[in-house]
Amino acid sequence: MQRQNLEMDGVTFIGVISACTHTGLTNDGQRYFDIMVKDHHIEPRMEHYSCMVDLYGRAGMLVKAMEIINEMPFPASANVWRTLLAASCVHRNLELGKLAADKLISLQPQNPASYVLLTNMYASVGKWKERAKVRKLMEEKKVKKVAGYSWIEVKNKTYTFLAGDVSHPLSNQIYAKLEELSSRLKGAGYHPDTSYVLQDVDEEYKEAILSQHSERLAIAFGLIGTPPGTPLQIVKNLRICGDCHSVIKLISILEGRDIVVRDSNRFHHFKGGLCSCGDYW
Repeated sequence: MQRQNLEMDGVTFIGVISACTHTGLTNDGQRYFDIMVKDHHIEPRMEHYSCMVDLYGRAGMLVKAMEIINEMPFPASANVWRTLLAASCVHRNLELGKLAADKLISLQPQNPASYVLLTNMYASVGKWKERAKVRKLMEEKKVKKVAGYSWIEVKNKTYTFLAGDVSHPLSNQIYAKLEELSSRLKGAGYHPDTSYVLQDVDEEYKEAILSQHSERLAIAFGLIGTPPGTPLQIVKNLRICGDCHSVIKLISILEGRDIVVRDSNRFHHFKGGLCSCGDYW
């Protein structure tokens, strides 16, 4: 745009900073924010500050993200607090996560996302009593948790899966494929990361829960329902967990498939054991 002498506005920099956010280019993101303000004299809006909080939050620089919120010339929006809460959950910063959740709940008391992220964060650090209290608060406020599901299109028909779903007519074949994959995955060096199971159950059951996540069911169905080598495209309404991300990278090698997963954050293109996100999302 500079070479073509095209005028840049606030939307231009939202796109550029967001790109830096999703690729871990923290210093570049800050540099472009500074260029926007100092060189182009564009007054930062809430969206720009939200991008900056996301930029530092994803990088695990949560103190810096909080500094940006404190320095904003106006009160932080619900989206800003949600961004900080999500980052706190990923990086397990209980103190900032609790602060962000309290702010978010006060702004949007009926939004289930804040409660779910908070319960997930408590579960990730083994604080089951605190998790139970948040669950009880959800019940009192009649806030419903959004179920995680994935869907895939095969032969011009869309199929939807929930975690542990057995409603599909080919469930037996789907779970048989998962069993086969499980054996091959372990042979390839896979070790389940049960920290992503946010329930107070024993390790064996945690492994079973992981193996039945909705995206894995969708992929297993895609593998048995399409010819070898056919690319698979899955959509998930929530963020893909880190363990499933590792598994799908391995499946792309074992099955020789390109697999695209669109989760709530971004597109993941798995090919040859790698993901287009560079393991940064």
